[in-house]
Amino acid sequence: MDFESYRQNYIVDPAPESRFSFLAIRGAALFFADFEAAVAFYSTVLGPPGYVEGDGTRGWKIGSSSLTLLRGGTGAPSNTEIPFVMNSVGEAERLQAAFIAAGASGPEPTDQLMYEPVRFCPVTDPFGTQLLIYAPLDR
Repeated sequence: MDFESYRQNYIVDPAPESRFSFLAIRGAALFFADFEAAVAFYSTVLGPPGYVEGDGTRGWKIGSSSLTLLRGGTGAPSNTEIPFVMNSVGEAERLQAAFIAAGASGPEPTDQLMYEPVRFCPVTDPFGTQLLIYAPLDR
């Protein structure tokens, strides 16, 4: 299906009026029972955390947002997907490869239609958390 057909079939036009004046969703916080292992995994890929609070909070700036890991919970985040929107298809594929090299798993990248044509490069971290890495195809 081409994007125009996809847009006509799935995107509501005109778009519903928003009930609130949003700026953005600003970051994700993930709780891990095995906090040290999670921090080690994400540090391998993203580098050292730029935010350190006590012995139970580590965070990284991700563009204009953030990813924060917190100590706690009964396992690892599940039934969620954390999006990483990349500047280019090459960067999306490079980040996917880095996560897989560090111990994540993921399929080959695919081109998909979402709100726009994108390259999907999903991974599942060693704890079962799904990360959706993607980039618009027109950049």
